[in-house]
Amino acid sequence: MSGEYGAFGAELRRLRLAASLTIEGLAEASGVSVRGIGDLERGRRAAPQRRTVAALADGLVLGDADRERLLAVARAGRNTGYSPAGVRTFPRGIDDFVGREQELASLTKLAEQAAARPGSGEPAGPGSPAGHPVTVAVSGPPGTGKTTLALHAARALADLFPDGQLVLDLRGTDDDPPGPAELTLGVLKALQVADRDLAKAGPQGHPGLYRQLLADRRCLLVLDNARDESQVRPLLPSAGAGMVVVTSRRMLTGLESVHRLPLGELGPEEAATFLTTLIGTERTAADPASLAEVARLCGYLPLALRVAGSWLATRTGWPLRRLADRLALDDRRLGALAAGDVRVSAAFDLSYRQLTPTAARLFRRLGLIPGPDTGVAGAAQLTGQRLFDAEDTLEELVEAGLLGTDRDRYRLHDLLCLFARARLAAEEDPEAIDEARATLHRWLLETTIVAGRWFEPDHGAPPSTWQGTVDLSSADKALQWLKAEGTNWLAALRAAHAAGEHSTVVEVAEALHWFSDQWIFWGHWPEIFDTAVRSARALGDPLLEATQLNYHAWALLMCEGRPRDSIARSGQALDAARRAGDAQQEAWAHNYRAWALGKVGDYVAADDDIRQAADLFEAAGDLHGSLQTKHNHGMSLMGQGRAEEALSHYESAYAFLEDVADHIEPHVAAITRLEIHSNMGSAYAQLERWDEAVAHLRIAIDMYHDHGNTALESRRHRDLGDVLLAAGRAAEAHEVFTRCLSLGPGADPQVVAQAREHLARLETR
Repeated sequence: MSGEYGAFGAELRRLRLAASLTIEGLAEASGVSVRGIGDLERGRRAAPQRRTVAALADGLVLGDADRERLLAVARAGRNTGYSPAGVRTFPRGIDDFVGREQELASLTKLAEQAAARPGSGEPAGPGSPAGHPVTVAVSGPPGTGKTTLALHAARALADLFPDGQLVLDLRGTDDDPPGPAELTLGVLKALQVADRDLAKAGPQGHPGLYRQLLADRRCLLVLDNARDESQVRPLLPSAGAGMVVVTSRRMLTGLESVHRLPLGELGPEEAATFLTTLIGTERTAADPASLAEVARLCGYLPLALRVAGSWLATRTGWPLRRLADRLALDDRRLGALAAGDVRVSAAFDLSYRQLTPTAARLFRRLGLIPGPDTGVAGAAQLTGQRLFDAEDTLEELVEAGLLGTDRDRYRLHDLLCLFARARLAAEEDPEAIDEARATLHRWLLETTIVAGRWFEPDHGAPPSTWQGTVDLSSADKALQWLKAEGTNWLAALRAAHAAGEHSTVVEVAEALHWFSDQWIFWGHWPEIFDTAVRSARALGDPLLEATQLNYHAWALLMCEGRPRDSIARSGQALDAARRAGDAQQEAWAHNYRAWALGKVGDYVAADDDIRQAADLFEAAGDLHGSLQTKHNHGMSLMGQGRAEEALSHYESAYAFLEDVADHIEPHVAAITRLEIHSNMGSAYAQLERWDEAVAHLRIAIDMYHDHGNTALESRRHRDLGDVLLAAGRAAEAHEVFTRCLSLGPGADPQVVAQAREHLARLETR
C-alpha cells in the first residue's frame, strides 16, 4: 500500500527539502501536524484532501506550477489508491424508495456537518469543529426499512464522502454473527490494504490500522444489521471527517456519543404511494379505497407493503379488493404476507429467537392484550411477575425492537401482535392461555370498579384494604388510568357478559355511572349501559334493570343526541322502577325523560315529569336527585323562552348546592356548578345582556378547563363564540372559535365542525 502513495510522499519530501524546511518547520508554516506530514512522506497515510494540500503548498510558498503539480499528484494518489466501485455495493430494492423525508433530512444535515470537519492532520478552518466522525444509530422493529434508508442515504450523500462508501453486513440476526476482528479485516481489505501490510501489522495491529485509515479518509461507513453494542463499538472510528451509519433492530442504548434515528411504520399516504410505485397508478387509481385498506392491513410496515405489492405486481389479474379480503382475516394475514422466500413472519422470527425465555413468554402473552397498548401493571398480570421484573422484561422487548413505547404505555405493532398470538398458540397449552386471559380480565374489571368509584357518591378513594398494583391515590390518577386502559377494560366487560358474569357487568357499569360525565364523547357509554341492562335482566332484578335503563337513557341523550330513543328508554326504566317499588329510580326516570322531552320541545310533558321527579327525590331525601331536578327545571324554562324565570331557578339551584355541598359528591357538585354557569350565560344571552352572558360563559370555560373536561369545555367555547357574534364582537368570537379547534381529540367533534364553519365565514367577511 505504501508504494501506491509514494509518489505524493516523495514529491512532498522533495519540495520540503528544496525549501530548506524541517518537518517541524513545515508543520508550523502550514498548520498540518508533524505526525500528519511524517506519515504522508513515509506513505503511511492516504493522499490528503485538497484543503490539506493547499495548506502544505502555502507553507512551502510554492509557485503556481509546483502547486498544481502537488495537487495533481495528490489526486492521482487518491484515484489509484482507492476505488469507490470496490466498496460501493448497493443491493437491489432501493430505487423504489418512498417517504422518510424527515429522516433523510436529518441524515443529510449530519453528513454535511461531518464533511465540513477537518480530517486527521488537516488544518482546521476558523470555527471548524474538531475532527471527530459522526455516528448515527438507525433502529426500529423488523421490516421498517432501516437498511433501505441507510443505502438510499449512502447513495444520495456519496459526493460528500469522495473517498468512498463502504457497506458492511454485520449479520446481527445470525446464530453466529461475525466479531469485530473479522469485520475490521474485511474493511481493511475493502480499502485495498496490501496483504503484506496486513501481515506486517498482525491481528493485534489491525484495529490501529483501521482507525488510522478511516481517520485519514472521508468515508461513509454503513454498518448494517448490527447485533449489539459489543459488535459495533470497536468499529467506530475515534477521529476523522467520516460518517458511520449503524442499523439495528436493537436500540443499541449502550452506544455513547451517537445520534439516534428511530424508525417506525410509514404514514398512510406514504404507504399508498409505495404500493403505487410497485403495482402502477392505473390499478391503484381504479380502487383507492381497497388500496388504503391493503396499506392499513399491512400496518404501514415497509416490508409488508413490499410483499403485498409484489403479490399484486405478479398477479396482474387480481383486483386490489381480492388481496384486501385475504388480509382482512387476522388468523391468515401473516401467512398471506409472503412472496417467494420473503415472509414477514420470518423477519419477526429472527428477533423473537434472540429473546430470553422470560421475554419470549411475555412477548407471546402481550398478544392477549385486547387494546392497542398496555401499562406495566397489565403486563405483569400476564406472567405473574412483580412490577419491577415485568418492567425490566418489557424494556428488553423495547431494546430488541419488538415493542414500542409512548410515555408509560407499551405497544405491539399490529402485525407483531398477530405474530405473538401465533407463537402463543403454537408454544403454550390452551389451559394456560385461558388462565392468563382470565387473570388479565379479572384484574382489569376489579381495577375499573375501584377507579370508577372515585366519582361515585358514598365511595371516593379506594378502601384501605385494597391491595392494587395501580396508583389510584387521587381522582385524577383514577381518571387517567380509566382512559388509558379504556379499550382493554371494555373488552374485558364484553367478555364477562359473554361468559354470563352478569353481576360483574352490572357492578362495573354502576361504578362508572358518574365517571361517564368526565369522558362523554368516548363513544362507548351507550354500549356499556345497554350491556348492563341485558345483564340486569338476566339476573331477574328489576331494580338493577331500572337503574341501568336510566343510565342508558342518559347516554342516548347526552352522548349520541337521540332524545326520542332516550324517552323510550326512560319509559322502560319507569316501568322497571315501579315493579321494583323503588321511588328513587322512578324519580330518575322522570328526570331523564323530562330532559329528553325538553329537547324535542314537549315542555308540558317535561314540566309534569320534573314535578313528579322533584316530589319523589324530596320524599326519598335524595339530595343529588333534587339538585339535578332544580337544574333541569331551569333548562325547561329556557327552552320555552322564559329566560328571567330560568335565571331565578338557576340561582335557586346554585344556592341549594351551596347549602348542601358537604353532602354532595365533589365531582357531581363541580360539574353541576359548571353547567349552572353555562346555562346562566345562555339565559343572559337570550335577554341580550351580553356582558353578563360572556362573563358566566368565561367562568364556565375556565372551570371546565381546570376540571379537565375537554368535551364540555368545547361546547362552552361554541356557546361563547355564538354569544360574541350576536353581540357584534366578531374579533373576540374569532379568537374563541380558534381556541376551540386547539382543544384536541377530547373535544366534541360536532362542536369542532361548527367552530370551523364559523371561522370560515368570519374569514370571508
